Amino acid sequence: MPGIFIHVVDVSRGIVAAGMRVELWASLDGGFDPVLDGEINAKGHLVHPVLSKTFQAGRYRAVFHVGDYYRGCGVATAAIPFLDVVNFDFGIADPEQHFHLPFKCTPWGYSCFRGGA
Repeated sequence: MPGIFIHVVDVSRGIVAAGMRVELWASLDGGFDPVLDGEINAKGHLVHPVLSKTFQAGRYRAVFHVGDYYRGCGVATAAIPFLDVVNFDFGIADPEQHFHLPFKCTPWGYSCFRGGA
C-alpha cells in the first residue's frame, strides 16, 4: 500500500498534537512545490486524500508548525520560541513503498523518522 502516513505526538504533554498545521512539499524538478496543507486530527493523524496516492520518486519536505501549535495550546513559550517551524526532508526512491512518518515533539526538541509500514 503506497502513500505517506503522518502521525504527530506532543510528548511533553502525553497527547496527540491535534490542530498542529502540517504542510507537504515535493521537489521533483529542483524547487519545492506545495502538495498539501492540513491539520492533525483528534487521533494524531494528518488526513488528506492525496496521502494515499502513489508518490513519484523524489525529494519531499514535511513542514511542522510547532510554535503555532504550542502557542495555540496556551503553552508558555518565549517571544522567539526555540522551535517554530520544523522542516523534515526525506526521499522516496521506491514509489510502491508506504512511508510512515511519526513526528514526536516538545517545545524544545523533536524526533521524526521512517516508522514501520
